[in-house]
Amino acid sequence: MKKLSFYFLLVLFLTACNSTKHVAEDKQMLTQNYIFVDSVKNKNADLQKYVLQKPNPRLLGLPFGLYFHNIGNHNKPKTPTEWGLKHPKKYNFIKNVFSEKQSIAYANAFISLNNWFLNYDAPVILSESKANRTADNLWAFYKTKGYFDSKIKTVIDRDSIDKKAIVSYYIDKGEPTLLDSIKLKIESPVLDSIYKDSKIKSLLVSGNQYNDKVFRKEASNVVKLFKNSGIYYFSESALGFYVDSTRTDHKTNVEFLIAKDRFKEKDGVYEKQDYKVHKVSKINVVTDYSYTKKEEVYKDSVNYNGINFLAIDKLKYNPKYLSQSIFFKSGDVYKDTLSNLTRNHLKSLKNFKSTNISFSPIEGTDDELKMDIFLSPKEKYTLGFETELTHSNIRNIGSSAKFSLTNRNAFKGAELLKFSFLGSYFNANNGPGWEIGADASLEFPRLVAPFGLDKLVPKRMSPRTLFSLGSSFQKNIGLDRQTFTILSDYKWQYNSKKTIQLEIFNTQYIQNLNVNRFFDIYGSEFTNLNNVAEIYDQENNTSFFPLATDLENQASESLAFIRSVASNAGFRNSNPNDFNTVLNIQNRYNIVTSDFLIPTLAYSFTYNSQSDFKDNNFSFFKLRVSNSGNILGLFSKDYNANGKKTFLKIPLAQYFKTDLEYKQFWDVGLNSVFGFRTFLGAILTYDNSDIPFTRSYFAGGSNDIRAWQTYELGPGSRNSGLEFNVGSLKFLSSAEYRFNLIGSFKGALFVDAGNIWDISDAEFVDEDAKFNSLSSLKDIAVGSGMGVRYDLNFFVLRFDVGFKTYEPYLEGGKWFKNYNFASAVYNIGINYPF
Repeated sequence: MKKLSFYFLLVLFLTACNSTKHVAEDKQMLTQNYIFVDSVKNKNADLQKYVLQKPNPRLLGLPFGLYFHNIGNHNKPKTPTEWGLKHPKKYNFIKNVFSEKQSIAYANAFISLNNWFLNYDAPVILSESKANRTADNLWAFYKTKGYFDSKIKTVIDRDSIDKKAIVSYYIDKGEPTLLDSIKLKIESPVLDSIYKDSKIKSLLVSGNQYNDKVFRKEASNVVKLFKNSGIYYFSESALGFYVDSTRTDHKTNVEFLIAKDRFKEKDGVYEKQDYKVHKVSKINVVTDYSYTKKEEVYKDSVNYNGINFLAIDKLKYNPKYLSQSIFFKSGDVYKDTLSNLTRNHLKSLKNFKSTNISFSPIEGTDDELKMDIFLSPKEKYTLGFETELTHSNIRNIGSSAKFSLTNRNAFKGAELLKFSFLGSYFNANNGPGWEIGADASLEFPRLVAPFGLDKLVPKRMSPRTLFSLGSSFQKNIGLDRQTFTILSDYKWQYNSKKTIQLEIFNTQYIQNLNVNRFFDIYGSEFTNLNNVAEIYDQENNTSFFPLATDLENQASESLAFIRSVASNAGFRNSNPNDFNTVLNIQNRYNIVTSDFLIPTLAYSFTYNSQSDFKDNNFSFFKLRVSNSGNILGLFSKDYNANGKKTFLKIPLAQYFKTDLEYKQFWDVGLNSVFGFRTFLGAILTYDNSDIPFTRSYFAGGSNDIRAWQTYELGPGSRNSGLEFNVGSLKFLSSAEYRFNLIGSFKGALFVDAGNIWDISDAEFVDEDAKFNSLSSLKDIAVGSGMGVRYDLNFFVLRFDVGFKTYEPYLEGGKWFKNYNFASAVYNIGINYPF
């Protein structure tokens, strides 16, 4: 039966592979476009934008979408009635045995299946008219670059037998036209004065090649200049470029004319008016605007610093704080930048559904404007609910849910007060587990700081302050951990691309509630300890081996054995490797089971040049520098039995940590994107402090080096076999090519490289785990693979397969030793890995 099914699918697929199956006899399917510029093949993505007809998309050289389409049949019935006429026996049999409703459903099932195949990519039939219009587009494109004498030749190669066609476009650019003399003429005295005082530098330079983009940019700069100098009614229609096209020496003279006046409509008659500098003389802010109530009388009003705050019902916003989002004062000269800044600042308050700003002339004046701001508030209280399925090598499968309540304008200053409750349940490697948590946060749309420090950041940078307090409790997750967190966070937008963030008081207290489970959770540590115990018993005539496996006695016996070994100088001399193994385990036990107080002070700088979510040509850079325990450490002189500084008898995490991340993306055409990401992070401790497990670096996982599972790789060239490997230095780099597959399905090819190392200089760390010099870079692991993503618009479901390409811990051949599906790691994730 399996063989029959296989042969049936094979025949079906081979039938579909006839790519011209649905191409009429007198037509051809377009299989390729070629563009030759001055006899050289050109694959520039800029030119591809002007090609109106493209072949069917391909993956690995094959048009799979077309193959799926060809499985369908255009001549099959489109309705149940037509299907019944073509298959009367089947239709009537279902009708007689069951009912006509069932026979209709049966017919619709076959119709839907056929339509499902036909919805995939149909063959692209060659269109000569589109080829000719493409040639016109290419000619027009080169004309905008200054190639006024360019010529385009279109050649169509048809294969009537295979019903396929190739289109080639041959472009002869000719000589470019250069700018010669450039004259600027401003007929308005007001505009002329503004232009000269600005000392703006023109983009039109004699000797440069003609380019339409430069002319458009020049016009845009001039419009911005005047619109930001009080000329409210200025527009691009007042500008004119006159290019001399009569010259035959491939040079052109340019005259740039700026009109003297504008046309104003009055009672259906247009009259000329000189340009004037306008001032904003009156400002009205409607805080509860509604289109259905726009004709109602305002019942509440307050004037604050010359701004009129109005409300149809009751004024619910404090004018003192709301005025900080308005960047005009009565009497200010109009500026486009201030209008846009006001709009963006009001939107950033997250309190209003819509923000509408309008300007209108004040009657009886010719240089004064009235500014009206209409704000439609969001609901004061909002309930939120989020749920998520999770999967990893640590958590086999689980689910989580988050419930939140948001109170907007909590204290009449557009503040956001939010309460959140989190719960999760999952099945881990060591059994089921759960987590619950709650937090409260208060966000101010301004800096809240003493001693006038809030004035250090101008309001145009949209500063915000966040205070947060939260706690969580985990059961059967590691050692059953309880966490308390308090956070004071300041953030502002330095400009459209740069963001600065300060974490002034980010303090976390981590308490482990069930340290006796350490040797059960870290089974490999217990196995190594047990192996040493067997050797130790033979040499010292003791009876530690085998160590207890029941949870009640496992921890106490294991710790007793560790203490016995650590104090045995003879065993240290006779078995130095086993002795170091035990001390390594003791050191990791102390770190993992220790409670920690982590008071963090951090600075972050982020640069992101992405203009919107559709922008695929952008760069991203983030620097975060943090310190833990420096200030609290000055107030305490206490140390615990392990020599670690404590505060209120809690071990204090003391370290400096720096993270650097850089990402770059390129749009390579044909709906494909190439992305690159690199990360470098380091932690340096001081005063004999340990690094909390939650702050250490790890390697592997669905957003990391995808050929290894989370915590599996490193440190260095070690293959410890431990469940959780961590380090204090990390390097990661990834390259990924993303492309369209079929419909909402997208594909990816990727390479990940990186590892973690130890730079703590601890005496128990093995040499192969340390980063000693640049020679340690040979320990960088490499993974490669492929993935499929399903784009749901609001998020992306991701499935990646990572293959171990270079394994630094192997002896002998390290390349492609385990490059196979049996050793591959399968990752399920949400959204892109970077």
